[in-house]
Amino acid sequence: MKYITVTEEFDWRIKVFNSLPFPSLILTPDKVIISANQAFLEKKETALENVVGKTCHQVFYNTDKPCSQAICPFFKVITEKKWQSILRRMEYDGREEVWVDRMFSPILDDDGNVKFIMESVRDVTRVITLEKKSIRLRQLLDKVIQSSHNAIVLADMDGNILLMNQAAEDLFGYSMEEAIRTKSAEIFYPPGKAKEIMKKMRSENFGGKGKLIAMRDEVVNAAGEVIPVEMTGTIIYEGGEEVATTGIFYDLREKIAGEKKLKEALIQINRSEKMAALGQLAAGVAHEINNPLTGILLYANLALEQIDQAEPLRKYLKSVINDTDRCKDIVKDLLAYSRQTIPTKETFQVNSLVEHSLNLIKDQKRFLNINLVKQMSDDTMLIRADKNQLIQVIINLIINAIDAMDRKGTLTFRTYTNKPHKKVYIELSDTGCGIPEENLSKVFDPFFTTKGPEKGTGLGLSTSYGLVKENGGRISIKETSSRGTTALIELPLYSPDEKIAVS
Repeated sequence: MKYITVTEEFDWRIKVFNSLPFPSLILTPDKVIISANQAFLEKKETALENVVGKTCHQVFYNTDKPCSQAICPFFKVITEKKWQSILRRMEYDGREEVWVDRMFSPILDDDGNVKFIMESVRDVTRVITLEKKSIRLRQLLDKVIQSSHNAIVLADMDGNILLMNQAAEDLFGYSMEEAIRTKSAEIFYPPGKAKEIMKKMRSENFGGKGKLIAMRDEVVNAAGEVIPVEMTGTIIYEGGEEVATTGIFYDLREKIAGEKKLKEALIQINRSEKMAALGQLAAGVAHEINNPLTGILLYANLALEQIDQAEPLRKYLKSVINDTDRCKDIVKDLLAYSRQTIPTKETFQVNSLVEHSLNLIKDQKRFLNINLVKQMSDDTMLIRADKNQLIQVIINLIINAIDAMDRKGTLTFRTYTNKPHKKVYIELSDTGCGIPEENLSKVFDPFFTTKGPEKGTGLGLSTSYGLVKENGGRISIKETSSRGTTALIELPLYSPDEKIAVS
């Protein structure tokens, strides 16, 4: 067996030292360099004699002042006799920023004492640069997510919430910390909806596998409120395995409210155009047929007076008279509908308007089985309008409400004011059958009625609409259901110190 000589062993160790891929030094315990490998010399672009005999801080930092023990692990290596490392920023010519991982390894003598220390320097600039870029990218993505006006929620495949942006906190009513700690993503949806959405995302039919294109749906917030949203969703994969899901939600409440207002505005415009055109037509038709109807009534009554009580023709003449009277009522409504006169305005209390209207009609048979409730505000609520016109409006609403209740039920009047907006409100609520959804947009249209042919002309509400508008107000159906309907009249609040326009 051939043994390695001391010289050969020393040469072998030098070769191993020089073959290390990382720049390395051999130092004494007092930080003096006694050797440097080839990788170090090439990195520093210097010769061995320019390094040996100097301290590590002289070579690395061009200073005679040793590094603080708080940041340099050199002393710790000596005392603990274990390797240590530290990440440091270093200066190299021509490079703006260089980060190195400096590893210190003790070399022990036969007695176990630290005789030398080997320092290896690994350039980790690329890793640190990538890490910084990654941090900046995460910060940028976080800003993008947080600044989005859409609610964004990230959850794992067990439904545990991983991230919520501020918009999601506002939409669902939970803080991100609370949701991550105690909530599951399923609570954001009506029962069974979360599983249905996951099924769609796994399908190819809703935007491709793992994707859900924008669709209208509903979510539930912390207060239990059901909120309409437009949502998109994705499944996040790693190596083909599902690891997380994201949901992006756009709150549709404001959009739906805007669409409703636009629809109402279009209906108002359409109704106004109808009323203007039909008003002209109604005026002409009413005047043309009023005189012939008067003649028919006159001669029919004369004939009825001349015919014997037992004559069978009497019942036919009575039918003629009844139908002619009905035609005259229609003509009367047409003339009211086509009215072009300027309202005769006076100043009065809103409550007196309601009381006056009720006094004119409450003694009729229609009121026999009606429970009347009055919730009238004690505030001073003056309006300046044509009182007779508004009385006609209220009476029309009362008649419609009583008919909707089949002449039995509760009729409730409410008056109140909104002084900051200078508005006065009159509400009339019934306990009738309500208005079907398909008829709601047509109730103020001329000639629209759901009553039988002998009970109405369809001009009452359309006339009321025009009269309220003439007096600077607005009439609408506030709410309706199978439990009843509430009609709302909105009028300008009058202040005595306001100037009265002279017409």
